[in-house]
Amino acid sequence: MKLSKKSWLFIGIGIFLIALAGLWMVYSQESDVKKQLKEEFAQAKSRLSLIQLEQFANQQEELEQQLDETIAQSKTARETLSEPMNSIIITDILFSTAENNSVNITKINSSGMTNEELKGVPCLALPLTANIEGEVGNLVAFITQLNDDLPNGVVRSVNIGIPYPAGDSKPSVSIEMVIYTYKES
Repeated sequence: MKLSKKSWLFIGIGIFLIALAGLWMVYSQESDVKKQLKEEFAQAKSRLSLIQLEQFANQQEELEQQLDETIAQSKTARETLSEPMNSIIITDILFSTAENNSVNITKINSSGMTNEELKGVPCLALPLTANIEGEVGNLVAFITQLNDDLPNGVVRSVNIGIPYPAGDSKPSVSIEMVIYTYKES
């Protein structure tokens, strides 16, 4: 069986159309996949930007809140340290605290005002030493209340002396403390 030129032409056109249809199918599938990948990429990118923005917004709010708290604490500390340091007031606080706790102050001594830095803040410091007598429980209560009554003061050392039961002396305590006030520059 011999095929005519016309038949060969139709067969060629048919093979060409089949090949063209196959290529079209491959191209359309590839373009669909490409389109789907672009959409997924865009969604992932938008989700990522939202997540990062939310994290930064939350972090900014937390940092601003911490800053506000730190500023408030700084103001409170400066106000406490800015209270005038008057040795008469301090002596009055010491004696009233001693009276409230049924102990007797036998000696108070100070070397005078000094300049110090308290965590980088310039301050005036008044170092004090005091000897106090009384019952052991009352002495401990005195020291505890003294810390509360002088918020800008620090008890640096405490030496408690408890005598033997047969002795005539009373229990005593020797304290060293420093009272701070803010020094305006």
